[in-house]
Amino acid sequence: MTAVVNLMLDCLIKSNVLISLFGGNIMADVLRLSPVICAYPDDEYENLLIDVVLPGVEKKDISFKLTEDSFYVKAKKEGVLYLDSYSTCCPVEPEKAVAKYSNGVLKVTVPYQEPLEKLVNVKIE
Repeated sequence: MTAVVNLMLDCLIKSNVLISLFGGNIMADVLRLSPVICAYPDDEYENLLIDVVLPGVEKKDISFKLTEDSFYVKAKKEGVLYLDSYSTCCPVEPEKAVAKYSNGVLKVTVPYQEPLEKLVNVKIE
């Protein structure tokens, strides 16, 4: 399936058909696309699972950055730049994130913050 998607993208890029499809645009012979993502809780509602579809991209060409409330993806392959940022539904613990890349899909697991973990005691005068 990945090979078919790569072949289709390569053909469309070469023929300049994808000028505005899926929010992409062709500038300097590079197609800019938002990657397909899916973010959802695990079965125990302890971790946020993020799947990022990056067909044909090598692991060394992927950058994934995470904060407590958002993440950023940048990946490239010949003729295509995947780039976008997203909000998370709930605060997460970015320093505990784990990511694996296989068969064109980046899978990130990051635990949610405990609901009262970051509370600050405010002194009342």
